[in-house]
Amino acid sequence: MLSTKNIISIDDLSIDDINLIMENADSFYEVLGREFKKVPTLRGKTIINLFFESSTRTRTSFEIAAKRLSADMINFSASTSSLKKGESIIDTLKTIQSMMIDLLIMRHSDSGVMNFIAGNIDVPLINAGDGKHQHPTQALLDLYTIKKSFKDFKGLKVAIAGDILNSRVARSDIKLFKRMGMDVTIVSAPMLLPENLEYFDSNYVYDIDKIIEDIDILYMLRMQFERQDRKYYPSIKEYNRFLSLNMERLKKMKRGSLIMHAGPVIRGIEISENVMNYAENYSGFKINTQVTNGVAVRMALIYLMLGST
Repeated sequence: MLSTKNIISIDDLSIDDINLIMENADSFYEVLGREFKKVPTLRGKTIINLFFESSTRTRTSFEIAAKRLSADMINFSASTSSLKKGESIIDTLKTIQSMMIDLLIMRHSDSGVMNFIAGNIDVPLINAGDGKHQHPTQALLDLYTIKKSFKDFKGLKVAIAGDILNSRVARSDIKLFKRMGMDVTIVSAPMLLPENLEYFDSNYVYDIDKIIEDIDILYMLRMQFERQDRKYYPSIKEYNRFLSLNMERLKKMKRGSLIMHAGPVIRGIEISENVMNYAENYSGFKINTQVTNGVAVRMALIYLMLGST
């Protein structure tokens, strides 16, 4: 059983919680390899997937995870709800809660909104991403992906490259990776960094070439164009010069190193077309593996929140 009712931030989880999620993810990963990929663990439980932002991977991953556990999953569309008629989000959520649900999974464009929501409902809440704040389940599946490739987290050198300023994935990953003993370096341009860079307590470089030969994990971040209110970088060519992964840089990486990305990849910006096409021939390319692992980790998390007592 987890020590917390809600998963809003990585800070909500103790080291024991994190290790418990990793252990249970191993069990559910085995379930995903079976011919019949389903267990009756949460039969009779009802889970609401409430997304106020577009999503392919996270929303579908949670839905599959719930169904693999035999829970009833309802995908709630904010765009066709009474919110469009002027109903407040709290009244909408209390209406949903009155239908005797067991768990709410929510994504929203406003940073920090999850704490407000959690304070106004009684059911457990999982943050599936809030604005530029946090994306804890992405960080957990990223950690699990690393765990399956390395014996120990301590001392692993990780570079997180790209749009740090607008990335909730970066905020969750950096916090979690550092807590587990990894050495994190931020690779970005000054205009793509938050003002309070000291918050991350991590090394910083502006050029990916300065770390490419030394790292164990390269985590590429998507350019968050939908969250940018102005042009943060002069040109794609300039971005490619300092921050993109191309074939020349790929060849410099250590044997056994990993390439990760939360997706979707914008080809030609974060990762070149050539590298993306080469991915199926490179065992360290973990982008699709992250998606698979995400189902196992979210199964573990939902189980520990609802079915482990």
